Amino acid sequence: MTRFWLGGYGPAMDGSAEGIGLLAGDEGREASTLAYRGAAVEVPSPSWLAQHPTLDIVYAALEGDSAVQAFVRAGEGVLAPLGAPAPVGQYVCHVAVAPNGSALIASCYGDGRVVRLGLDAEGRIVPAKADAAAALRAALFGDDADPDAPAPTPPGDGVAAVDPYGMGGDRVSHAHAAVFLPDGRVATTDLGFDLVRFWRQSGSGLVLDHEVVLPVGTGPRHMVLHPSGHLHVVTEYSCEVFTLARAADGTWSVVSVALTSPIAEVGTDFPAELARTRDGQFLYTALRGSNTIAALRVRGGGEALESVALADSGVDWPRHHLVHEGKMLVAGQRSDTITLIDLDERTGAPLGVRHEAQVPTPTHFLPVR
Repeated sequence: MTRFWLGGYGPAMDGSAEGIGLLAGDEGREASTLAYRGAAVEVPSPSWLAQHPTLDIVYAALEGDSAVQAFVRAGEGVLAPLGAPAPVGQYVCHVAVAPNGSALIASCYGDGRVVRLGLDAEGRIVPAKADAAAALRAALFGDDADPDAPAPTPPGDGVAAVDPYGMGGDRVSHAHAAVFLPDGRVATTDLGFDLVRFWRQSGSGLVLDHEVVLPVGTGPRHMVLHPSGHLHVVTEYSCEVFTLARAADGTWSVVSVALTSPIAEVGTDFPAELARTRDGQFLYTALRGSNTIAALRVRGGGEALESVALADSGVDWPRHHLVHEGKMLVAGQRSDTITLIDLDERTGAPLGVRHEAQVPTPTHFLPVR
């Protein structure tokens, strides 16, 4: 086992976390002594964390503050701010960092914004710049834009999502996660509009390439890229995992769909994270509600899934889980606990809780580099 940075919810988000926490165990006995070691840095509600690919820098989604911020390692179990928080969208709930360390993508649940921010050579966040050409045109020729036209897209943002079903009512855009793809594009989910969106990166932000529309009311939440190249997407509302494949022309489409578990209850269970084993043989999702872990075996060339097991997570409201060194860590948002679960290497089944520890409102694990 190793040490982990912990994301969490603070008082403004109905939690008790003081900042980015540290989870660690005694050397040689980590599995049985894993415990919360205090806050590595005090910051409000860092609900999701991401690591720079080469530098000792962690990026946090400050969900309640609608901002993202960089933190640099400043000692053993200590982080320090690297620059001020960068404003993004409302209730930013996920950050993903480009494999080359050039940018990060912030997904914002509250207003649906998908924001690309550049990163400099030292890992600092570079705020998106306004369109200089557009500003010059407005200065020279005046602003004669249609007052009834939609508001312009903010610098760095991808174009706002539009409901493909045009249903209106309570349906609003909820961006939730992003994955960088091997070809340099970015995939994002919109839980509110049942979309998986694919973007090309540009100097000014994100350019929409195309979208995959999932069935109405499914609620795509999180994704994992499989070694086969398939993209697996877990849906919060329908308790399913959709598998997408890339065609020769670069477009993505759904090739299969599977239930997270045959006994998952729609409307009672709400899948959260989706994680895979290192070899890609198994996927795991956590069902908030029944508070269980569902295991799925990956079949064929990565395009098909089969439910193989369902087990107790040992926590209340399993917000996040991480497969690490043949075991699974589970964060219980409402129980203020984390659990360590053994996994059967052959069948993929969770084998039961080995260890439990008290942690203030945990929402995310990130291995310490």
